[in-house]
Order: sequence, then C-alpha cells, then structure tokens
Amino acid sequence: MSSRPQDMVGEEVRHRRYVPHSHAHYGGNLVDGAYVLGLFGDVATELSIRTDGDEGLFAAYDEVQFLGPLRAGDVVETVATLTRVGRRSRAVSFTAHVLCRAAPQRSASAADVLEPPLLITRASGTVVVP
Repeated sequence: MSSRPQDMVGEEVRHRRYVPHSHAHYGGNLVDGAYVLGLFGDVATELSIRTDGDEGLFAAYDEVQFLGPLRAGDVVETVATLTRVGRRSRAVSFTAHVLCRAAPQRSASAADVLEPPLLITRASGTVVVP
C-alpha cells in the first residue's frame, strides 16, 4: 500500500456478476434487495483492502434507495467509492446498475445490453478499520 487512506478519496472498486435463476425469490424472477446489499459488502471489502490493507468491518448504512428491480438473468455491476476518511471510519457510497437483462419473450436464452445501464440501487454507509 503506497498511498495514505486520506489520499485515496474518490477511489472506486467495481464488481460485475451474472445473477443466476436460483436467486429469484419472487414472481417475475425478482431477486430480493438483500442480494444487492450483499454485493455492496463485497465491493466495500475490496475497497478497504485497497485503501487500508485490511478488510475492515461494515458498521452501518446511512441510506439505501431501491430504485428498480433486479431480476434473475441480469448482469449487475456494483461500485463502491470512498467519499470520506476519518481516523478509523471510512464513508463509502454505492451504486448498482443492471448492464444486461434477460429477454425471455424472445427465447429462453435471449438477453439485451441496456444502454444506458439501469440504476437499481443507491446507498451510503460507514466502514470501520482497525
């Protein structure tokens, strides 16, 4: 780790994942919001490793907004951005966008790239590092 955490404000980590049909929880192949929050935890962990050399501990969400659906067959991208550095706390903002969506009306394996990607979840929270 060559930089100090306070010098890394604005640092981003991105993860992409295909959402398997086994995660559909509701009608219409909907996936519950907790799935996205789990993905936010994953990107926050990598961000903490990159900025502090430690996985850190997720302490709290300040705000979570579910803005659109996540469905089985989607490709979702989650982003964590370091927004503030305290002595031991780190403020992080999160977004989740659907990049690709299944199109079962065309065929069982059809899918579309969404242009622009669909913002489905936005959040902010605090990570604590030792």
